[in-house]
Amino acid sequence: MTIEGQGEGNLTGSFAGLRVLDFSTTIAGPHCTRMLADTGAEVIKVETSEGETMRTRPPLRNHCSTAFGQLNIGKNSVVLDLKSSAGVEAVRRLVATADVLVENFRPGVMKRLRLDYDSLRSVNPKLIYCSISGYGQTGPSAELPAYAPVIHAASGYEMAHLAYQPGRTRPDYCGIYHADVLTGVYAFGAIGAALYQRHATGKGQHIDVSMLESMLSLTLNEMQWSQFEVKPTQRPMFGPIETSDGYVMVAIASEKTFQSLMQVIGHPEWVSDARFAKYADRRENWAELMEGVEAWSRSVDTAQCLAALNAEGVPSSAYRTVKEALADPQIAHRGALAEVEDGGGTFKVLNLPFRMSGAKVSAAKKMATLGEHTRAYLKETGLTDSEIAAFADKPAAAARR
Repeated sequence: MTIEGQGEGNLTGSFAGLRVLDFSTTIAGPHCTRMLADTGAEVIKVETSEGETMRTRPPLRNHCSTAFGQLNIGKNSVVLDLKSSAGVEAVRRLVATADVLVENFRPGVMKRLRLDYDSLRSVNPKLIYCSISGYGQTGPSAELPAYAPVIHAASGYEMAHLAYQPGRTRPDYCGIYHADVLTGVYAFGAIGAALYQRHATGKGQHIDVSMLESMLSLTLNEMQWSQFEVKPTQRPMFGPIETSDGYVMVAIASEKTFQSLMQVIGHPEWVSDARFAKYADRRENWAELMEGVEAWSRSVDTAQCLAALNAEGVPSSAYRTVKEALADPQIAHRGALAEVEDGGGTFKVLNLPFRMSGAKVSAAKKMATLGEHTRAYLKETGLTDSEIAAFADKPAAAARR
């Protein structure tokens, strides 16, 4: 079974022919399986008759969530009661035909349902079973409840971020869920590696992805600074410089960009100044250097500042809202946004941030409704109409839609 919009044009997705069972909810797992769908996989999203929690998250139009749509476009929808023996049996039959299973329940949940890897690998020895959880499947923290904001705090990420905010002692509020997106991407990569290995061995395996460890991977410098003392700079090295009408981010990350910036601000002699000539001395006197940069930047507006920096190849940007970033002509040129449709109309989602010369990478055009494909998949597994009707009332009603 394929989704409308996949397989258009002359190219197919890299994962065309791959069947994925998606039991995941909220963000991390669905982000991973959305990536699989965009790269050609047939993704079967398994939900309860009420639908997963993200279906109620704003923005809502005609009871359809675009937040849910962004994470689940391109997937087929099946409603099953996993607490019923009939629902579990239906899953086992689907597993026999699947390549990959993704779940992000708290460790132990799938085992209680008899749908854990050990219970299913006898059904399909080639199955690649990916579990995403807050802390990993084993260990003293494994069964603790966790969402992205909790993992941000637990990983040290928030305190590391706070250390770059001079004069601040209270951690920031969290509204952008880095841990979910990052962990979903790691899961996607691990699945790809397992599929490659399966070509050689013919065997599946269990993938255990930890959100905590995923977030720790973001703190590259801090990982080392926690082991070996490094003297902090007086002023964080990457941050806003003030203009006459706003702020600009400028990144001085190489000798060339340092030298170019000195040309822009009218102090070419600072390239050989003992305070700044060598990286170690520059770091020691960073606050003084940036005060000199801001003496120039405050004399121009943001547009003039960026024009001067760009002319000399100094990496820089104005601070933009997401709405402003989405309106960037570069985004349009890349075809980064796809227009998709659900029961509330149309909306835009971000395509995956990579292009492939020999494969299609794009979002599907239309969202499946809750339970839209239940009957078709159950019939595929060999169940008769009467057996399908024997499911619990709510799932059966969804299956009849």
